Amino acid sequence: MLASLRALRAISPKPCRLATSPLPPFPRASCTSTRRYHAHETVASGEDDDSSDLSPEFFGTYSVILPPEPFVFGVSHIAQRPVPTHIPRPSYMTSPTRDGQSTLNGASDDGRIRLGSSREPRLRQAARLAREVLEYAGTLVKVGSTTDALDAAIHEYIVTRSAYPSPLGYSGFPKACCTSVNNVVVHGIPDDRPLEDGDIVNIDITVYLNGYHGDTSRTFLVGNVDEAGRDLVNATNDALEAGIAVCGLGQPFKFIGKAIHDLADQRGYSVSSQFTGHGIGEVFHRSPWILHHRNEEPGIMLPGHCFTIEPCLIQGSNPRSWIFPDGWTASTENCARSAQKEHMVLITDHGAEVITRD
Repeated sequence: MLASLRALRAISPKPCRLATSPLPPFPRASCTSTRRYHAHETVASGEDDDSSDLSPEFFGTYSVILPPEPFVFGVSHIAQRPVPTHIPRPSYMTSPTRDGQSTLNGASDDGRIRLGSSREPRLRQAARLAREVLEYAGTLVKVGSTTDALDAAIHEYIVTRSAYPSPLGYSGFPKACCTSVNNVVVHGIPDDRPLEDGDIVNIDITVYLNGYHGDTSRTFLVGNVDEAGRDLVNATNDALEAGIAVCGLGQPFKFIGKAIHDLADQRGYSVSSQFTGHGIGEVFHRSPWILHHRNEEPGIMLPGHCFTIEPCLIQGSNPRSWIFPDGWTASTENCARSAQKEHMVLITDHGAEVITRD
C-alpha cells in the first residue's frame, strides 16, 4: 500500500503551484496527448516511433492516464473528507513527526503479533473489515462512475463502521483509498475521470480499526476489457497466489519474490521492483519488507509475522515507473498497463494464513 517504496521514501505534501517549465518528455509512441483523459489509442504499437528505447510490443487498446494540464504540483489543493471525531486516528495523524513507518514511530521490535493474545483478534478484525470494504468497492465499479465517487462511498462505508481510512492524511495523501487505472501502477488519487469501458482499475483499501491496520487490494475489470488486459489481471492474481504458496514457518522471505518473478517470466510480464509489500499491524508500514522480484535479502518467516504481498505485474519488459506532479501517482514509463493484487499473510505455528481472504 501507500509509500511502500524499496527506499521507503517519505513523500511530504508540497505547496500547490503551476508548472513554470516543461516536465520530462512523455513517451511519444504511447499517446497522442499529454492531457490526462484524451489518449484513446493503441499503446506502444511501434507506429510513428522515433525513440530507440521504446519497445514495439503490442499491449492492447485502452485509454492512457496522464497528468492533467496545467500541471499542478502536490496535493494541497485537494480537499480531504472529514472523519467523525470519535473515531480513533493512527499515530501519524496525531503526531506530526510520525508517518506510519516503524523507523519514525518508535517501534523497535520485529513487529510480530503474539499469537493467542488479545492482539491477534484485533488484527484479524481489521483484515476482515478491509476485505469487506474491498468487496463493497467492487460492486461500485461501473462504466461512467468516477473514482472520486468510489472514494466517497468507500470513505462513508469505513467511517460508519467506526474505522479510519488509513491512507487519508498519510504523508498528506488526500483520499480514503488508491485507485490506479490502466498504466498507473500504484497510488492513483481518486478524481473526477469517469471509468471507461475497457479500463482496469486497482482499488487499494487500508482501514485502521481498534488499533490495527488491515490492507488489501484487487484489480477490477470495467466493462468489456480486451484479452491483453484480462490476461494481465489473471496473471497478477496467479502471481500473488504463487507468492502465498511458498509462505510458511521458517521459510525465507526471498522465496516470495522468486515465485512471483518466475511466474511473471513464464507469462511474459515484468515485475515492478520499486514497490514492496510490508509488515503491518499496529504500524501501517514496517519490516519485514517483501520484495516481489528475485532477491537475496535475508530473513525467515516466524510465528506472529504479519505482512502484505502485493505484486505489480506490468506488460512487456520495462518495469520502471515515474511519479506524476502530484507526488503520488506512479505510471509505467511507456504507458503499458499494470495490475496489482494484495493480501495480508499471518505466519502461525502451523504455517501461513491469508487473513484478508474470504
